[in-house]
Amino acid sequence: MTTFEQELEQNGRLVFTNVGTSMEPLIRQGRDLLIIEKPHGRLKKYDIPLYRRQSGQYVLHRILKVRAQDYVLCGDNRRRKETGITDRQIIGVLTAVVRDGKEIPMTALRCRMYAHLWCDLFPLRAFILTAKSVPKRLKRKYGK
Repeated sequence: MTTFEQELEQNGRLVFTNVGTSMEPLIRQGRDLLIIEKPHGRLKKYDIPLYRRQSGQYVLHRILKVRAQDYVLCGDNRRRKETGITDRQIIGVLTAVVRDGKEIPMTALRCRMYAHLWCDLFPLRAFILTAKSVPKRLKRKYGK
């Protein structure tokens, strides 16, 4: 079994299905194929890097802000931003999603529009995600 890093080094690209819901609705867990390629230079705002946390966990989240030494990232289905991710931790960048047999490049107009709306309206998105989670939290706390 090879690591993601080895696969990218050997083949120049990595194709896999994800586990997790942090990038919904863009990426559907276990249904979409993700195409990851090696990054060429510094990444930009709205790019979606595959990176490895200090814990060893692989994560695919969107860049909200590019800073001099690191990036600020957040999953499309998350409210909490993650800071301190450096270029050394980034092993690839999402270049396309294959959905129902059709490849959708991240450069497609609809993907770029979605990224701008979803990221530029981050406070509204955070509010919506928080509001959606209230009934679930109440149910867990108080039962049925």
